[in-house]
This record gives sequence, structure tokens and C-alpha cells, in this order.
Amino acid sequence: MSEFLPFIMFAAVFVLLLVGYPVALTLGGVSVVFGLFTFGPDFFALLPMRLWGTMTNYVLMAVPLFIFMGVMLEKSGIAEKLLETMGLLFGRFRGGLALSVIIVGALLAASTGIVGATVVTMGLMSLPAMLKRGYQPELATGTIAASGTLGQIIPPSIVLVLLGSILNVSVGDMFIGAMIPGVLLVTAYVLYIIVMSVLQPSSMPSIPADELTAFARNRPWKTILEAFVIPLLLVLAVLGSIFAGIASPTEAAAIGAFGAMLLTLFQRKLSMSVLRSVMKETTYLTSMVFIILAGASAFSLVFRGMHGDRILADLITQANFQPELFLAIVMIGVFIAGFFIDFIEIIFIIVPVVAPVFSAFGVDLLWIGVLLAMNLQASFLTPPFGFSLFYLKGVSPREVTTGHLYRGIIPFIVIQLVMLVMIILFPEIVTWLPEQLTGR
Repeated sequence: MSEFLPFIMFAAVFVLLLVGYPVALTLGGVSVVFGLFTFGPDFFALLPMRLWGTMTNYVLMAVPLFIFMGVMLEKSGIAEKLLETMGLLFGRFRGGLALSVIIVGALLAASTGIVGATVVTMGLMSLPAMLKRGYQPELATGTIAASGTLGQIIPPSIVLVLLGSILNVSVGDMFIGAMIPGVLLVTAYVLYIIVMSVLQPSSMPSIPADELTAFARNRPWKTILEAFVIPLLLVLAVLGSIFAGIASPTEAAAIGAFGAMLLTLFQRKLSMSVLRSVMKETTYLTSMVFIILAGASAFSLVFRGMHGDRILADLITQANFQPELFLAIVMIGVFIAGFFIDFIEIIFIIVPVVAPVFSAFGVDLLWIGVLLAMNLQASFLTPPFGFSLFYLKGVSPREVTTGHLYRGIIPFIVIQLVMLVMIILFPEIVTWLPEQLTGR
């Protein structure tokens, strides 16, 4: 009977989450019940040490710093300036606005990594403009939602920080390994828009000539430099310091947080009220992540204390599972779980369970981490609980329906799945750059 306890606990967590109980309380509460049943009162002597180890994890200090950086940049107005400038730069082409949304989404991902803020900002700025110029609602909403979630895979990504911590992989290596997949995903989005502009030109008209002429008269190069140089400087400061080996990811996050404050000051948007608002939102988001992390730490302690990881590995070995088959099962399971639960829940519940099995198979955990990040990105887009779709629907005009959002996101989910298969078939997409830069 004891060998089934870890899986009963795992099932209990999933059932309670689907019923609607809060994630952190579910993880913590179920873990306490099963921990007492397994270890007795001694469990309460083990748990504080485990939580203290999590709270003092140096790598996880990057989470509040990256959140602060993203929220501060949201207040700076940089995103709005980028969107306006990119829209006019690409406006002469069919699909130019859609292309600008994708590129701006990639730039914001590399400088903020906050998905909700990016989707809301681009939805408020771009969606009315795209609909006004005759863009098909499905194409417009799909492009904005997919581009807004690029912060999940393009560094500095909080998802990569959390995955690196759980998989015990260097966060710097995770950032480097995710660079090429992120660039390829952006390229695939751009190619999709170009192809659709040829196949369905009526779905994405170009910007009228009079608007482009007016933009060209008003010192466009000054506007372009201001719009691009500022976020690029921050990206270079954060990612460049990591890739060059000058700073650890946590130190680079501190650089990014300070740099975001300087850029907001340069934009003349920094004030005590803005700083107070940013700190309040950062505290709220950080507390949410860490209270879930505390519950997940308790869950992991009990699961491993009941030898759940060893039992699972033995079951897979006895079933003669090949690493490829186990990987396929995990990827399909994570993708399906993304329809119903949040990416943080998946990271803290599923990943600690499967990571020891991948280690036993001798699989490169850096490769697994980037695969999981790419897979988890789809969880923001898949109905019925795709958070990017919720964010976008909340700021959409009334004529944009939920059906438009669901139909519009399908091609981008397909693109992500194709990219996922490519990374599985060609692991070098992930591993080549870290090998070149770090010699791992």
C-alpha cells in the first residue's frame, strides 16, 4: 500500500486544483496531511529546514528583481513608443502592423518577461489600430496573444529561472540555451504573417500613405533611435553581462532593475507614486510565486520522503520504457495539463517528479528545461484557461468575441508544437550555443 501513497497524494493535488482550491494551500495542505501520516510529528521538524533552504536560494533572488524590472518598464511608456514606431516603419507592407507586434513582443520579452503586462499593453495599443485598418479579428488577436507570451521562452524569463532552480541547471545556461529556440520561434511567427499576407491579402491591409508621409516628415530617425536604443541597451546590459560571464543571473537581474529605473527616469515618468505602485505590484507577484514555491517544496519533501521518485523510476525501468517514450508521455502530459492549470503549478508539481527519471536516463536536463519552457508557453494560449487570452479579452473592443480569440490562436499553437518537435529531433538547437560560450 505504501508504494501507492505518492501517487495518491499526486492525484489528490490535481483533483483539488481542478475543483478550484488555491494552488499554494492545496500543495501545502495535502503535503502536511500526507507528511504527518508518513513521518508523524517529526515532519514538522523537517519542513522548516526545507522551506528555509528554498527562501535563502540565491538563484531565486532573481525572480523579484526581474519582476521589478518588467513592471517598471511597463510604467515607462517604452512599449507604447516601440509599437507606434514599429507600426509606421512596417506600415507600407501588407501585414506590417502584425509584423511590428511580433518584433515588439520579442523586444519586450527580452527586456521584461512579464507576459500579462505585455499582452495588455499590446492589446490596448495595437488591437484597436489593427481592427480600424481592416485586419481580420482572428489574425489580429492571435498575433497579439502569441507575441505577448514570448517572454516565457526568450530570456530573461522567470519560467527559465524557476525551471533551472528545480532541475538544478545553471540559470545562465538556461538563458543561453533558450536564445536560438526563441529566435526561431519569432522567425516562424514572422514567416507565418508573410505567407498569410500573400494568401489572404485582404485580412491585413497596409497603412494609408498619408500617415506614412506624415511620419517621414517628423524626424523619423530620432524617433526610431529613441524607441529602439533604450530597450536594446537594457537587453545588452542584462543578457550581455550574463553571456560574457561578468555577472550571474541574479546580479544581472539587479542590473536590469536599476537600469529600468534609470530608463523610466530618462523618459520623465519616474515619480514616488510610480515607484510605490511598482514596488506594490512586485511584492504582490513575488509573494504569489514564493507562497506557491513554499507549498511545492513541502510537496516535493513528502513525495521524495515516501520514495515516490524511486518508485516511479523503478516502474518505468520495469516497464522497459525508452527515454524517447517517457519524454513523449511527459511532453503530451504537460501540454494537456496546460489546458487546465497554470504554468507555475505545472513547474512545481510535475517537473520535480519527472526530473529524477530524466537524470536516471542520462538525458541532458538543460535540453529538457528548454523543451518544458517551450511547452509551457503554449499553456498561456490554450483554451479554456489560456491566461493570455483572458488578458487580451479584458482589453478588447466589444466586437471581438471569445470565438475570435480561440480561432485566431490555433495557427500559433501549431507553430509552437512544430518548434517543440524540431527541438526534440535536433537537440543541438538548445545545446550548441551553451557549448560554444561556456564549454559545458
